[in-house]
Amino acid sequence: MKSALGRVLVGIGVTAALGATAACGGQGTDEKDSGSKKPAAKATPAAQEGLKPLTEAQLTKAAVTKADVKGYRVGNTPDDEIPEVSVPAKPATCQAIADMFLLGTEPDATARVSRSLTSLTQTDGTLLRMGLLAQKEADAKKVVADLRTQSEECNSYEHTDYKYTGVKALKDPGLGDESVSYTMTSDIEGEKFPVTYSVVRSGSTLVVFYAMNALGGKAPEVPAAVMEAQVTKLEKTV
Repeated sequence: MKSALGRVLVGIGVTAALGATAACGGQGTDEKDSGSKKPAAKATPAAQEGLKPLTEAQLTKAAVTKADVKGYRVGNTPDDEIPEVSVPAKPATCQAIADMFLLGTEPDATARVSRSLTSLTQTDGTLLRMGLLAQKEADAKKVVADLRTQSEECNSYEHTDYKYTGVKALKDPGLGDESVSYTMTSDIEGEKFPVTYSVVRSGSTLVVFYAMNALGGKAPEVPAAVMEAQVTKLEKTV
């Protein structure tokens, strides 16, 4: 039986991208969002743990709006499209990449916000999403390390009864404290959709960029201007 989570994410994503292609040029609106120093030798346990996770309110404040990314309509991603469950991948050595498809991580993020971005000028059927995931700093580093390793070693996998092939590491976007980028092709009930991910760690926060070509063809690029705008706003906000 096909996973409901997979169907919801991919179904809504493809519809949104195709709808954006048909109605390109329309205007949209955003939804309103809501010490003293000590010697290193006497660092507290909290300091040794690294940066703490941001709150959902902080993530919301740091998320881009249409004022930050000119030429895009920016909207909130429905909660049911970023479920809080992890579905086992086959093989397990591809689990980190499989989880990221649904904005999931291991360890789990303590808070998440997501935005969908629709270009007001492009008509290539590309769906663009962005997510901010709050982590402890050590956990965020682990997620990036896992993604980097798996993007180089995981060629294909199955997840939520769907197949993903052609996993390939791409050039590091060079943003934040560290970053990783990779591409793959999702096979959803016989339909193939190339997708590209870029994940940036800024302190204890992971910034996830996801681009899918709903019309098939070559793998889409995550616009550099969008990535830079989001990472810059996060760093200025916190």
